[in-house]
Amino acid sequence: MASIAERQGLRPDSVRLASADASFRRYFRVDTSAGQAPTRIVMDAPPAQENSAPFVAIAGLMADAGVTAPQVLEWDQSQGFMLLDDLGRQTMLDVIDPAAPAAARPLYDQAIDALIRWQLASRPGVLPPYDQALLERELGLFPQWYVARHRGIAVEGRLQERLERSFKLIVASNLAAAPVYVHRDFMPRNLMITGGPSLGVLDFQDAVYGPITYDIASLMRDAFLSWDEEMVLDVTVRYWERARKAGLPVDEDFGAFYRAVEWMGLQRHLKVAGIFARLTLRDGKPRYLADTPRFIAYIRATASRYSELTPLLRVIDEVEGSQAATGFAYGRM
Repeated sequence: MASIAERQGLRPDSVRLASADASFRRYFRVDTSAGQAPTRIVMDAPPAQENSAPFVAIAGLMADAGVTAPQVLEWDQSQGFMLLDDLGRQTMLDVIDPAAPAAARPLYDQAIDALIRWQLASRPGVLPPYDQALLERELGLFPQWYVARHRGIAVEGRLQERLERSFKLIVASNLAAAPVYVHRDFMPRNLMITGGPSLGVLDFQDAVYGPITYDIASLMRDAFLSWDEEMVLDVTVRYWERARKAGLPVDEDFGAFYRAVEWMGLQRHLKVAGIFARLTLRDGKPRYLADTPRFIAYIRATASRYSELTPLLRVIDEVEGSQAATGFAYGRM
């Protein structure tokens, strides 16, 4: 930092921790000299564990798409340090009141606007493909880490057969969706309140080229916040209408589109349940596992809705040791 302090107007003595995430990355905030921007962000991403090249490339793609994302001001590639502009201290999740969906809708409108800008910039061959191999690899995290390691249940026999049958259907459904740029973790925790008309977007380094249904599913079936189905439908309809108007390749029938979003969400929920178990058991980060009941509820709700997914519902009942709930709702948890 000393080598760039004068050029960037930094005050190295002011460095303090800003946040850490589920990866090996850490973020620090540093003050700037008088007359400069108030603060900057330093990313510490050890090269042995984190490849920062995708972050730099995708930050450029987002800027070109008109999406507010951190600007890379300096990059010490060999040591894994990066200097970014500071998008603020408040995430969308910080300011949402789960009991007041109407008050949250303007923020979701801003999120939809950022998402559509990002998707409209899509081009094939730029980002890694979200293909069958990746979809299957993600789904495999659920039996490996959540069922076998966390719940201590052997993945064999009828349970294994039901999972494999369900996973095959889920992958086929998701591959049928038109491909666009996919953020892959587009949720309120990664959207920043900037004080302007646009939300800032973070945590985009794992972006891929894949199903257009993924990011809206991620936004409305969040890892840390659940809405009733009325709110989920309302925001999804708003996205679908604006996406159609913008010329994005969404299904012309909303019912078919919503089904595809639910099945895409199922992919994400199974993956994240596995990841949260892995974070606890392998990486010593137990706080994430506390949110797995939310994902099990999402999985059960979707599996209950479609007869083809009855085998998956049976697996969840066996793994969780409980009966399927009657009715369908996105309860707040």
